[in-house]
Amino acid sequence: QVQLVESGGGLVQAGGSLRLSCAVSGSIFSINDMGWYRQAPGKQRDVVASITSGGTTNYADSVKGRFTISRDNAKNTVYLQMNSLKPEDTDIYYCHANLKVVGNYWGRGIQVTVSS
Repeated sequence: QVQLVESGGGLVQAGGSLRLSCAVSGSIFSINDMGWYRQAPGKQRDVVASITSGGTTNYADSVKGRFTISRDNAKNTVYLQMNSLKPEDTDIYYCHANLKVVGNYWGRGIQVTVSS
């Protein structure tokens, strides 16, 4: 059974930083793309950043220059460094991993709250 466990969320003031982590465990052959999404209540889940197994990254326009996604393939972990946080970054953040053979998995989500 595959599990994605997020950590690192919380409450921060505008302009501050947080670092999210997501560890993938279980029956893993290999991990393709990994990413972070966010979703506000009643709204669709949108991609924040993604990273391929080779390290190619993509970002939503709203976070470019402020957020950095990275991964440690030896630890099956993906990170999201969030700097210069804004109140509009407040959301539930979800980790996503596309695993070879077994498909797509999601974490349970972690709250990020940015106060003004």
